[in-house]
Amino acid sequence: MKNRIYQVDAFTDKVFSGNPAGVCPLEQWLSDDILQKIAMENNLSETAFYVKKGDQYELRWFTPTVEVDLCGHATLASAYVLFNFEGHTGNLITFNSPRSGLLLAKKDGDLITLDFPTDIYRKIDLFPALLAGFSETPVEAYEGKTDYLVVFENEAQIRDMKPDFSAVGKLPVRGVIVTARGTESDFVSRFFGPQSGVDEDPVTGSAHTTLTPYWAGVLGKTTLSAIQLSSRRGYLQCRLLGDRVEISGKARIFMTGSLSESVFTGE
Repeated sequence: MKNRIYQVDAFTDKVFSGNPAGVCPLEQWLSDDILQKIAMENNLSETAFYVKKGDQYELRWFTPTVEVDLCGHATLASAYVLFNFEGHTGNLITFNSPRSGLLLAKKDGDLITLDFPTDIYRKIDLFPALLAGFSETPVEAYEGKTDYLVVFENEAQIRDMKPDFSAVGKLPVRGVIVTARGTESDFVSRFFGPQSGVDEDPVTGSAHTTLTPYWAGVLGKTTLSAIQLSSRRGYLQCRLLGDRVEISGKARIFMTGSLSESVFTGE
């Protein structure tokens, strides 16, 4: 099948849950404008595009409105496609992101583990524009490379949260991670990114490069279980390894198809 495209539900063991991602294998890079239009047409939180370069795969991610620096669930989905549909041999994949460097994906049965760099973050004051996005008052907040991490007192606050997307969308970041200790897992989270074209991302692997070192420090352990409490829910296993984070999850194929020739010709 020419011009293949896949839709994969990531960080779940069943369809209609986790986070859906588009995956487009390419023989060579298309223009940024075409990549962005494909992602906009897909209207998923992210669409991943990759091109094989030697024994690695160059990888990029687009929301419906912007290219992003790092996306965990679409990387997991890309690895799932390569392992199961695109003929990659062996249990290890090396991705090379122009924005985030080398990223690894390894397979153990139906579990895929991503190896990402940890985020670098700093504590910040709870300023009025941040507080305006939430009816509950957070405990503390941090600023990472692309997101704010906002910590709340309990899981119920995260589960029942109804943010003011207009206020959140005015913040000068990719999005806002909200988190608290979990009752069935070590921690829970949600991710809001209206300024990136996604009001709520169902499961955000890249957010766990911030969440994992934070909760490892709070809880005093390096192996952690996590649930992202969106309506679709996502389940992750995380492990802190110094300046790297391992993020593990499963995936399921939802749809396979092909891009029309008009995508490439503009007709």
